[in-house]
Formats: sequence, C-alpha cells, structure tokens
Amino acid sequence: MNSHYDAIIIGAGACGLMTGVQAGYLGKRVLILEKGPQVGAKILISGGGRCNYTNLNISENNFISNNPHFFKSAFSQWTSGDTVSFFEMNGIYGKEKTLGQLFPEDKNAKDIVNMFTRLNNELEQDVVCNAIVNSIVKNENDFTVTYDLNGEEITQQTKKVIIATGGLPIPKMGATDFAFQIAKQFNIALTKTAPALVPITIGSDLRDWYASLSGISIFCRVSNNRISFDENILFTHWGLSGPAVLQISSYWIQGEKIYIDFLPDQSIGDIILKERQSNGKRTLISILSKIFPNKFLDGFGKQLPINQTVSDLSKLQLESINSLIHHFEVKPAGDKGYEKAEVMRGGIDTNELSSKTLESKKVSGLYFGGECVDVTGWLGGYNFEWAWASAFVIAQNI
Repeated sequence: MNSHYDAIIIGAGACGLMTGVQAGYLGKRVLILEKGPQVGAKILISGGGRCNYTNLNISENNFISNNPHFFKSAFSQWTSGDTVSFFEMNGIYGKEKTLGQLFPEDKNAKDIVNMFTRLNNELEQDVVCNAIVNSIVKNENDFTVTYDLNGEEITQQTKKVIIATGGLPIPKMGATDFAFQIAKQFNIALTKTAPALVPITIGSDLRDWYASLSGISIFCRVSNNRISFDENILFTHWGLSGPAVLQISSYWIQGEKIYIDFLPDQSIGDIILKERQSNGKRTLISILSKIFPNKFLDGFGKQLPINQTVSDLSKLQLESINSLIHHFEVKPAGDKGYEKAEVMRGGIDTNELSSKTLESKKVSGLYFGGECVDVTGWLGGYNFEWAWASAFVIAQNI
C-alpha cells in the first residue's frame, strides 16, 4: 500500500466501490477500508442475486428526503444514462424487467462486484477487507485514520475522508451505525431513521386470517392519503409483503391505515351490473373465481355473499362488495424492522452537506455518500442509482 492517498473511503459497498473507480479515472489514489470479509456484500444479495442496478425512469418523485431538492444536483451530474453507459463499457448490458427496472441481461450481482473489484485493481486503488476503523481524527490540514487489520493497528494520514458505510438494514450482514457515530463526533445533525422498503406486520387478532392467505400474490393498488403504488402484494403468515407493500412502507407512519384495491384496473360494480343485465343468475363466487385465486376467495368468503346470485344482491351488499374489493382497510401493527428492510429512511441531515459536492459544511474534507445520507429511493434500482451518483459527485471533488 502507498503511504499517500488522496482520500480514504470507509465502506466497500456500492457507493464506496464506485467512488474508488471514478476517483481512479481522474488519477486520484484512494484507500478503501471494508470491515467485512468481502466487498459489495449488499450488492451480492440484491434482486435475489441478480442486482437491479438502475432504473430508466429516474425522477425526483422517486426519492424521499427532508429536503426534496437536495439530490437534484447529483442526478444532474450523473444520470441513469451515465450508469447504463458505464456498465455497458464494462461488459454488462441491461435488460428492462418492469417499470424501468434494469437487470444485467446475461450476468448477475456477482459479475457486478467482480467488475468493481477488477476496475479498482486496474486503477491501482487499494481495497482492504477486515479493516475495523477505530478512529478518525481531524487535524489542521488533514485527517488521521486508525484501523485494526488482523490484530495490528495501522495509522494513515489523508486529506479527505469519505463515509460510505451504508445504513442500518440487515445487521447480520454487518450493517452498523458507523456513519452516525462519525456524524455525532463532528456535531453533524441526523434526521430520524426508520426501516424502509420493508414488509408490514398485522396484529395477533388477525394473524390467523392472514396466514390462511399466505403465499397469495396478487396485482393491487396499495395507497395511503399521500401516495399509491400499482404492483403485486404478497400475503404472508405475519402480514403483507411484495413490491407494492414495500413501496408504501417507506411512506407509512406508525398508527395510520393503508388501503388495498384488489381490482385497480376494473370496477367490480360494473362487472356485476353487466352480469345482471345479461343474465343475473350466476352466483357472485362464479364471477369472482374468474378474477381471483380460489385461496383468495376462501379467505374472503365469510365477508362476501359469495353464494348469492348477482340479481339478488341488495344495494347494501353491493356497497359492501365494492368497499371490500376496492377499499380494503389495513392497519399495520408494525414492520419487520431492519432485519428485513431493503434500505433505511433518514440519515445524515442533507442541510449539513453541500448538494453539489456532498462535503460536510462543518468539516472540510469529510464527505458522506450513499445510503447513510437522508436520501431514500423507491424499490427498483433507485437506491443503487443514488449510490452511483453520489459516488461520482464525491470523486470529482476529493
């Protein structure tokens, strides 16, 4: 390893690895310290090992932050088009799945990690795993970073330090609050954190009913009073999961209800009316069985007059059917926490950082990027895009 580095990057996840590459393109030498035994651990498990590495429909509406304008500068400097070009330049071509989600066409998450490892090696960036950072001290003109490597304490001087250690989700993979410890050390404010893109749980009084529907995946519209998502939900023995539920979880506040429309692209009222006009002798269950899985109807059977002919349905019954199908009410008991969350909401207060450089306003030479910053994307490659963009921005300015 060199005795001189332009910067030390703490964390070899998506943001840290990309920062090393982008810095290398500019002729800057960095040391990347990773406390785990391998780099890119979270990349490896993303998308079921396939890695949804960006989204073609990036916009400011796809991100949550206390400052909804903060991330605009980063995304103007590095776009999803830049991500696509970067990956193609390195032999990884994308294939759109749904809603702009881009996955490697014939490769996977392991290939992406291997790509970053190869690039950092070719650019002569030093990447050290099993390195436990003990302290970061700000001197008059530089920083002193002390870390433990296989029982040996090593001290390194550097002009710049980048915190890219991620957030709190999936602690069994090594997630820690390191970024927040550093923020506290330097009196940098944080915004409230919470699990995001996380399954929701149901109270014990309804747990058996949800368990009876466990395994059913169905296309729905899930909403609260602020936003809605049209994607699949998944019933589980403890509550709800699936893309639409994970999306709404980032906007859910403890105590509030969410609503599910099980037939977002049709009207159950119109379907029943049409059947009444043509015949009216069919039972409700014979109509619904053409729309929903049998297991779903078994679960909802006690709440619907399923054996009644549509011609005999009263106005009150029709209203009840419409409400159940199009405005099903869910009051979550909570969520599955950081153990199951994809990302974290909140983090380093964006008011503490320059939106153009991601440098701390209080501590010259200290940068924060990726998930530890109060910028949270939707499910579908958005959080990776923030990691790439913030890495690019930081690399230009160290």
